[in-house]
Amino acid sequence: MDKMMSRRAIRLLPTQVLVLGFASMIIIGALLLSLPVASSTGESIGFLNALFEATSAVCVTGLMVVDTADDLSLFGQLVIITLIQIGGLGFMTMATMVFLLLGKRITLRERVMIQEALNESKLQGVVRLTRNIVGMTFLIEGIGALILALRFVPMYGWAKGLYFSIFHAISAFCNAGFDLMGGYRNFTGFTDDFIVNFAMMGLIICGGLGFSVLLDIYRNRRFKKWSLHTKVVVCVTAVLIGAGALFFFIVEFNNPTTLGSQNWKGKVLGALFQSVTARTAGFYTIDQDSLTDASKFMTIILMFIGASPAGTGGGIKTTTASVILLAVLNVIRGRHDVEVFGRRISYAIVNRALAITVISFIMLVSITMVLSLVEPYEFVDVLFETASALGTVGLATFNNADLSGISKMFIIMTMFAGRVGPLTLTLALAKRMAGDTGNVKYPEGKLMVG
Repeated sequence: MDKMMSRRAIRLLPTQVLVLGFASMIIIGALLLSLPVASSTGESIGFLNALFEATSAVCVTGLMVVDTADDLSLFGQLVIITLIQIGGLGFMTMATMVFLLLGKRITLRERVMIQEALNESKLQGVVRLTRNIVGMTFLIEGIGALILALRFVPMYGWAKGLYFSIFHAISAFCNAGFDLMGGYRNFTGFTDDFIVNFAMMGLIICGGLGFSVLLDIYRNRRFKKWSLHTKVVVCVTAVLIGAGALFFFIVEFNNPTTLGSQNWKGKVLGALFQSVTARTAGFYTIDQDSLTDASKFMTIILMFIGASPAGTGGGIKTTTASVILLAVLNVIRGRHDVEVFGRRISYAIVNRALAITVISFIMLVSITMVLSLVEPYEFVDVLFETASALGTVGLATFNNADLSGISKMFIIMTMFAGRVGPLTLTLALAKRMAGDTGNVKYPEGKLMVG
């Protein structure tokens, strides 16, 4: 009896398993990256730097304290891209595929964990969905790599060109932001390159939409047949990309250090790429430090919103932002129910969206205040850095290698929280309630707000 009680006591919640799963992958990655063989010089990059890089890779962020191309060996680069693939697909998705390959039966508890990891509302069919996700991921990354090869193979030769194409296709689809261009240049040399821009943007958008959305679009080609979730995700994504691109095009049009020196094609592609990448990708074709403060703040807003649920990106998610906006409009119009596309949104979803937004905002403000006290950079740049880490974006306006040790630790924690989800992390760390008080209703009280 005592053994049974002890087993029940140590049984972890699905959210706790997800958090520990990501944490374990980060530790393993950090140990591998701290080995001398992972460095291009044969000397260890140090455990703190390795931990930063591993966290950024597993959390598909892209913030770096060492240059992936110049400071890491081929072994180190392969460790990075493996961590990116695992982090992009998710810990439970990769674990499920390993179990299936080994012929292991997926238990009900493991199915619940997969459901939690994929943010699915139904338990039925999650294993089949996992198979579809893995197959779809490799297919899209393969197509992206072939398109990028059209540009990289002529530039670098077959071996290096194909390696670059595969690496960047995986990094882009997983919204990671790691690159092999060297010298922290990223894709600034491809601002007006049509093939590279649209291949990378296509991969970023596909990864950010979410696996369930991609499957729904594939199975139901007409907008009317899409699920409510797919309709909201696609519409909000299109609006954010379009509005962001227009904003950057207008504001940066005459900025000589960003779009001002580009031709018309470069201006349009540069503005569009900035809008797409700010939604948690981390690649860039224009220098982020040279952006105007207005553009930096717009980028911060896009990074905070992020991608969509069950995708490879971070942020509070497009659906969360849309639910909050719809709830506000609902109050302004004096309506009781939150509605969109002829469907009513339950207040349980509204409350969850509100909780995610508030928790994320508190984290954003808290970490920004701490970093502003420790680091000498302008406040907007510190806020930019924090939003980038929390939204698992990877854009930065300064070299992260110059951060102090304490700041690196705070950024590591922020990236981790941003990947596993602020609400998931909070629930995972919360203690189980001894009893259920959900049905207790207290007398209604009056409170003045506004």
